[in-house]
Amino acid sequence: MSEPLFEAKGIEVTYGKASGLLGRGWKGVRVLHGVDISIRRGETIGIVGESGSGKTTLGRALLKLVPISGGSIRFDGQDITNMPAAAMRPLRRRMQMIFQDPMASLNPRHSIRQILTEPLFLHGLAKTREEAERQVRAILDRVSLLPVVLDRAPHELSGGQRQRVGIARAVLMKPDFVLADEIVSGLDVSTQAQVLNLLKALSQEMGLAMAFISHDLSVIRAVCDRVYVMRFGKVVEEGPCETVFDAPQSSYTRLLLDAIPLPEIDPDWLTRPAPALEPA
Repeated sequence: MSEPLFEAKGIEVTYGKASGLLGRGWKGVRVLHGVDISIRRGETIGIVGESGSGKTTLGRALLKLVPISGGSIRFDGQDITNMPAAAMRPLRRRMQMIFQDPMASLNPRHSIRQILTEPLFLHGLAKTREEAERQVRAILDRVSLLPVVLDRAPHELSGGQRQRVGIARAVLMKPDFVLADEIVSGLDVSTQAQVLNLLKALSQEMGLAMAFISHDLSVIRAVCDRVYVMRFGKVVEEGPCETVFDAPQSSYTRLLLDAIPLPEIDPDWLTRPAPALEPA
């Protein structure tokens, strides 16, 4: 079995201020309590739990978007726990995030062309405008968007189109890992299936490791290999999706499943021909 791409042990996150000599103590509210998590190359994991369970904080802690107050994080065998921002910069391209609200993550003053091409230059993935344009048009085709969107602003696109722009921006970086935080919660069912099917296909093509954060258990069961169930900042159960959902060991997992009943899974949900994508 391959070594984990991401491996976090004993992760703690405390919202507050560092205190004491050299800021080694923390005062505040602890929201993650010693969480262990591992993600292998090509694996898709789910992180589920009620609102306030700490699932989004865990995802952001893995990417070092929030500081941790305890524990360690390794990425591709490298300890990044206390790695300074300058040393982290080359790794940022390899770990991407797709946000729940694409409008909040897309600069409203920039065209889609600027949003997609500028990161290519920033990370040295394109040297000329022509090269960047070729890469962008190729990924637009892959996410089923027409080139006409390049000259539009984010507010001129539908929610599903904006989410596909967010996916395109992440994939253009040729990452090893993608964190998807509630990315289909605001979309209708048919658009959800299109977005999830697209991510599954891209993951298989590129060998991506992915983490899905979601409160929708049917989404997690449909697209993930393993699942972590969180409550009050702790992992209460972890295992293959089929095992956890069919025979949960934790009383909290059973309560969660009872509160949000899983529909009977249609095995063809993500592979059935979808309705035509809305025109760009």
